[in-house]
Amino acid sequence: MKLRSTLALAFLASLTALFAEQAPLRVLVVAGGCCHDYLAQKDILKNGIESRLNAVVTVDFVDINDKAFTDKKTKPVFATYKNADWYKNFDVVVHDECAADITDAAYVENILNAHRQGLPGVNLHCAMHSFRWGNYKEPVKAGDDNSHWYEMIGIQSTAHGPQQPISIAFSDKTNPIVSGMTDWTTVNEELYNNVQILTAKGLANGTQKIPEMKDKKGKVTPAKEASSIVVWTNEFGPKKTRIFSTTIGHNNSTVEDPRYLDLVTRGLLWSVDKLGADGKPVAGYGKK
Repeated sequence: MKLRSTLALAFLASLTALFAEQAPLRVLVVAGGCCHDYLAQKDILKNGIESRLNAVVTVDFVDINDKAFTDKKTKPVFATYKNADWYKNFDVVVHDECAADITDAAYVENILNAHRQGLPGVNLHCAMHSFRWGNYKEPVKAGDDNSHWYEMIGIQSTAHGPQQPISIAFSDKTNPIVSGMTDWTTVNEELYNNVQILTAKGLANGTQKIPEMKDKKGKVTPAKEASSIVVWTNEFGPKKTRIFSTTIGHNNSTVEDPRYLDLVTRGLLWSVDKLGADGKPVAGYGKK
């Protein structure tokens, strides 16, 4: 009888251990395009996420400096997005592409359809300035064919100022994504504007002091201070898909900053609903 009890307990223990082994999150990072060191940043992101989370990161990278790439540097086309079911094997996608001049609406709709179907998303830096056409510098109108990417993001942005430090101040410290995080000032970075706030919920504001500047013709632009939302969340589409975004992340020194990587991984966890109220991964999703 005692032997049976011992065996039963051992069996239950083995079952508990079996079910405690949580499958890793399947993360897709899409990176490439003009104006940034994506060759390095893709690896910084992959290593940063995998070192913090129970996750396996797959990278789809377009190297615009490769001789095989013959298009405009602002038109990196990713093979992943050409498949209608491209998202089926992933739990979340990190958009880290810089593709301002891709204006193929069908291509972009195939990306957005994945989010409408419930695929969580993380948008970093130049993803906010990708896939734009028409009179995109003016506030887009809901439902117009050039509005859908901005509707997924939750904020419309069209431009940025010079590279200067940005003071980041967290505005909603009750949100678990930023709970316990302290304000900080970046190295030289680009502050993206907010043309209009659509359905985003801001988590942090960025303020940048822009010095007096003189153009080649001698015209002087006085010094000024600019401010905008730089970290936020959004819910997109009929399934209210969770989307996390930050416009911070131009330079490698920012992307590899532990504070930045903590922020991105928390936003990623929030997007897949695996972030606890204490700002830590729920059981099974943290790094052992």
